[in-house]
Amino acid sequence: MTPPSTRKPDWLRAKLPNGPAYQATRRLVEENKLHTVCQSAQCPNIGECWSRGTATVMILGNICTRSCNFCAIQTGRPTEFDLGEPARVADAVAKMGLRHCVITSVARDDLKDGGASVWAATIRATKYKNPQCAIEVLVPDFKGHLDQVDTVLDAKPDIFNHNVETVERLQRPVRVQARYDRSRSVLRHAKSRGFVTKTGIMLGLGETQDEIAQTLRDIASDKTDILTLGQYLQPTPQHWKIDRWAPPEEFAHWKKFALEAGLGVVESGPMVRSSYHADEQSQKYTGVEHLNTTNLLANV
Repeated sequence: MTPPSTRKPDWLRAKLPNGPAYQATRRLVEENKLHTVCQSAQCPNIGECWSRGTATVMILGNICTRSCNFCAIQTGRPTEFDLGEPARVADAVAKMGLRHCVITSVARDDLKDGGASVWAATIRATKYKNPQCAIEVLVPDFKGHLDQVDTVLDAKPDIFNHNVETVERLQRPVRVQARYDRSRSVLRHAKSRGFVTKTGIMLGLGETQDEIAQTLRDIASDKTDILTLGQYLQPTPQHWKIDRWAPPEEFAHWKKFALEAGLGVVESGPMVRSSYHADEQSQKYTGVEHLNTTNLLANV
């Protein structure tokens, strides 16, 4: 296959970060000493989302113990473990007046519980200070330790999100320490406990059309409620190379396919990311109106 042009197609043009709302979001993030996945993961939607008052906050620091080949977040040995972080996240949600927030984190395999106790404390602090706010969590796989997953679930988030990221064949080279069956087991466990579940995959990593179809059927068979599909963007020349640019019509095709397979809500497009318009995606399940809301999130 001929490598794709390094020039992004027109449908991948993002809004430049600017304007009063963008600056206000930036000040709030800085004043509350929060990490954001928008910056650390080089999210292409930072201009649009921050201009909506949407900040993507990473809990448990900004250094990940995983070394996924698609992700721009710094990897290494984390030095940060801040017990004051849950309160700061709760305060930031209150200051932004959120009706829906998304919380995520780096993977913390260095911690005995994978950071699950900090996750639970953050959810509970945020719910206590913002009882009107629906909480969506985007979590790592906790190495498949379901007792750690239960620690997060016991804090009662409204939506439980864990990304499969890619098709089964590409899991080891792209996600390195993660596993397809492990990710699916985590999602199935949350669903078995009655939670609304969500996952996402990227296109353009080298997957075939048949593999995409099988992955979507697998996700549907796990009774997952919400799915996001977006274009993979290579963060640096050292990361996994882009195999192709998937056009908007392909994303429309897979949205139709996934809905017919049984998914409840599908957000599919080149610029879509896990937290992109998450408030709108979740309205069917949380009953919370998304108008004039924003997201607060963090992870990989």
